[in-house]
Amino acid sequence: MTTATPLADFIAEKGVLLADGATGTNLFAMGLESGEAPELWNESAPEKIVKLHQDFVDAGADIFLTNSFGGTRQRLKLHKAEDRVFELNKKAAEIARSVADKADRKIIVAGSVGPTGELLVPLGALTYEFAVESFREQIKGLKAGGVDVIWIETMSASGEMQAASEAAAAEEMEFVCTASFDTAGKTMMGIHPAEMGKIFEKSPQAPTAYGANCGVGASDILSSLLDMKDAAPDAKIVIKGNCGIPEFQEDKIVYSGTPDLMARYVELAIDGGASIIGGCCGTSCDHLRAMRVALDNHVKAERPTVEFICDQIGPMRNTKAAAAGEGPQRERRTGGRRRK
Repeated sequence: MTTATPLADFIAEKGVLLADGATGTNLFAMGLESGEAPELWNESAPEKIVKLHQDFVDAGADIFLTNSFGGTRQRLKLHKAEDRVFELNKKAAEIARSVADKADRKIIVAGSVGPTGELLVPLGALTYEFAVESFREQIKGLKAGGVDVIWIETMSASGEMQAASEAAAAEEMEFVCTASFDTAGKTMMGIHPAEMGKIFEKSPQAPTAYGANCGVGASDILSSLLDMKDAAPDAKIVIKGNCGIPEFQEDKIVYSGTPDLMARYVELAIDGGASIIGGCCGTSCDHLRAMRVALDNHVKAERPTVEFICDQIGPMRNTKAAAAGEGPQRERRTGGRRRK
């Protein structure tokens, strides 16, 4: 049986797609408590999950992610729900599918698959085989609920990305994989953005797209985009960056990014060659609406440099990732910002 490729077909049709914004940030605004499992809301508060998805569709998203980021048995065990993996993921997919099917345009439903939270052998106790089994258990539920594509995200270890991709391939599902380059421009486990494509060279199935999400800010994730495109110019790259930088204000975390900043981020991402652009932590529907306008109206310009990106939307928070064999690089800093 040949794996269907609705996402690849949609990219070929539209060129650049807009993914949704933050799940966690927006659910906290709806009343989710710290330490509470968002996945349990698929059953206890499905109307809130429907509203989140619908708001993203109304804001202009071409793709939105299911409420299933922590849907592996390892994560659900923290909430004594490890025996409900299939049903909770199936419910997440069914809720998302119901929203997408009512839309007046084509929408891709992406089944969110986050890291297990455990380390693979030899650094931890999680075996590769059990990681594949765990991801496959989750993906079975998402597939049964009707997702179009599996969206593996916020990864840091190559072994876990390989395990999740193997599980998606075993279920004959098209997939995307993104990592978080949040530690001196690399993932926590030391992966450089330019190495992302190599991770899947021995996988039974290649991802439709790969890239970066979360991290530390818009300038940093755009730098990662440039590194990935330099390494593989023909690759379909995803970036789903945080909405500016998180800051504590009284007892709450507030993200510094404005709709104007996120709109400019979209324009720079298009110029840098991204095929899918979205927002991660802090990205609201107000931000996404501005991003939709930017995507629809921007005429692709020349590829930006890191220096130009920093000049446009602010300095990088991390140093630029050094490739293998390179020494540490100094952080790019600029003076004032210019905005379109």
